[in-house]
Order: sequence, then C-alpha cells, then structure tokens
Amino acid sequence: MSIPARPVAPAPPDHGAGTVLIVGLVAVLLAAGLALVGAGVALARGQQLSAAADAAALAAGDVLLGWVPGEPCAAAARVAAAHSARLLDCSSEGLAVTVRVGASILGIAVERSARAGAADLAE
Repeated sequence: MSIPARPVAPAPPDHGAGTVLIVGLVAVLLAAGLALVGAGVALARGQQLSAAADAAALAAGDVLLGWVPGEPCAAAARVAAAHSARLLDCSSEGLAVTVRVGASILGIAVERSARAGAADLAE
C-alpha cells in the first residue's frame, strides 16, 4: 500500500515586491539628497559668516584709521548685523583691529574671526 502524494501548494506570487523595493530606494535617495543639501547650506553659510567677519573688520579698520567717523566696534557690530551675524568680540591694538563674529548654522554655533590693519612686521 502506498501513501497518496499530497498536492503541493503553489508558492505565493511576489506581486508588489518591486514596489516596496522602489519605495525603499526612493526613500534612501531622498535622505541622501537632503543630507547633501544640508551640507551645502552649511558650507555656504560658513562662507557668508567668513565674509561678515572680513567686512566687519574692514569697517572697524576704516573708523580706526579716521576715514569714517564713529567707534570702531560699533561700526563692526552694524556690519555684522547686516550680514545676520553677531559681533562676539572686537579689539584694537595700534593700527589693527580684530573682530570675532558668530551665528547659528543648522543649530550649531559657529564663529569666524578676521583682522584688518597694518601688517605685523617681524623685528
């Protein structure tokens, strides 16, 4: 006596598996794209902050040399504010002024500094 063979159930079809794969791939590409855009924005804002520090130092230097009336650090603060940055420090020594500006880039505090004035001469 032989045992009758059981019918084998067909494997379930893989309908829709490609859709899940494509949705996952699009999500990964979207996340990578957003990360790259965020990095680009941070890099550009960092360069703008460097330019703000340079401009603030030059404005303070103009006042320090007497080309523009006023207080050097007040001029630096106005220029920094015009660049959406805060003046964190301003100091002058002789015919040179050093400024430090800061801003928040993607929630991270970033600072840049710049110096304007006569060149340091090695003795």
